Amino acid sequence: MTEITVNQQSLKPYEDKMKVALRVLDEDFNTIRAGRANPRVLDKITVDYYGVESPLNQVANIQVPEARMITIQPWETNMLKEIERAINMSDLGINPQSDGKLIRLVFPQLTEERRKELAREVSQLGEQSKVSIRNVRREGIDTYRTHEKDNKISEDQLYKFEQKMQDLTDKYTAEIDKAVENKEKELMEI
Repeated sequence: MTEITVNQQSLKPYEDKMKVALRVLDEDFNTIRAGRANPRVLDKITVDYYGVESPLNQVANIQVPEARMITIQPWETNMLKEIERAINMSDLGINPQSDGKLIRLVFPQLTEERRKELAREVSQLGEQSKVSIRNVRREGIDTYRTHEKDNKISEDQLYKFEQKMQDLTDKYTAEIDKAVENKEKELMEI
């Protein structure tokens, strides 16, 4: 009767998917501008480099010389205009300042209203991640209910699997809550 066992190995594919949801949330948080200069906000910006859309960090040197400034120095000066255009077209909300060799992005102090808006955005991203994790739980439980119906596992094994999946879900949901709380705290710092 029992062809499938319920153990840590059977939970691993689902835990891996939950880890991915947490990693995606972390990447999303890195693109949220918190008033401090963080070069990760440029990760989604691409430029046309001789007909190929290339990430900004592959065509220029990106540095953070001050807490509220990022400098972008293209490896080829003819890329300055293209980089400026890409930054202006992005949702970054900062106007690039060019001196012919270097582009400066100066991050203004966030207003209280903008901080609260970003905190709401962080909460929404956290909720989306929790939904992803709950979907993984449902996928796993549905799979094992099918196994139980096909007599590949017993009802007790199904119950044991459901308990372990819930424990895993609770663990990653708590990690998301902690990440959201930390990001909101970072945003509200003046």
